[in-house]
Amino acid sequence: MTDVPVDTAVATQAPAVEGLTDAEAEELRAELAKVEEEVVTLRQVLAAKERHCGELKRRLGLSALEGLKQNLSRGWHDVQVSNAYVKTSEKLGEWNEKVTQSDLYKKTQETLSQAGQKTSAALSTMGSAISRKLGDMRNSATFKSFEDRVGTIKTKVVSGRENGSDNLPSPTGSGDRPLPDHTPF
Repeated sequence: MTDVPVDTAVATQAPAVEGLTDAEAEELRAELAKVEEEVVTLRQVLAAKERHCGELKRRLGLSALEGLKQNLSRGWHDVQVSNAYVKTSEKLGEWNEKVTQSDLYKKTQETLSQAGQKTSAALSTMGSAISRKLGDMRNSATFKSFEDRVGTIKTKVVSGRENGSDNLPSPTGSGDRPLPDHTPF
């Protein structure tokens, strides 16, 4: 805000307002000048108080961010207790009540609930079927043969390292013997 002092020369030249005598107009001009001087003084005092307040906050370690957070919190609280916010909240509550009590909403909610239950049941059934198939596969002769070979290779690798040998055994189990024809891979 800037102060615009009244130019008394212009004020004295201005014609008196109808209904006022020259003496009354002069008295009002003097009062106006006095009030304007008080406003300027009050602004100077306010600026000095704000500087002092800032210095105190700085010395107390209060940051501008902390002040901003307090202002935002206070502002949000003011919004929440404002008539517009309260009325809007009430109106939205009424609309929510009407929507949730409508037949269309209830039917949609019921349909989505049923779809969720059916999807859950289908996924559960599918999971059980996959688990059963994996169990069947694990009990098959091919998997048993593969599992035995992996176990044998593991045993040879572990026993070779325990004996201090860095030479790993052949993947076929014996040096020159070829794999049998019935291998699954």
